[in-house]
Amino acid sequence: KDWQTAIRHLEKAVLQEPNNPDSFNLLAFSFRKQAKPNLPKAFENYRIALKLDPKHKGAHEYIGEAYLMDKKPAEAEKHLAILESLCGNKTCEEYQDLEKAIADYSKK
Repeated sequence: KDWQTAIRHLEKAVLQEPNNPDSFNLLAFSFRKQAKPNLPKAFENYRIALKLDPKHKGAHEYIGEAYLMDKKPAEAEKHLAILESLCGNKTCEEYQDLEKAIADYSKK
């Protein structure tokens, strides 16, 4: 949970491997998980990950969770629908996790 160190290392990783969607996804995740989340940087890096791999299930799940943090549940729902088309809703962990996050958000 040392997000600053993770960000520092992942920023180097994306420079070394600019076509690796996993590195951008993890960098975005780290920006989102900081004590004071940096959502603009998170969204920027999730979008790069999804541009590199439009079928990246982890990036769809995590950007959906970021949209919930940004109080944009309709945007999260769009990514839930994409996950359903990519991997279904019964056995897809990313779908199930985002679906639960949306349900929890709706209860607030």
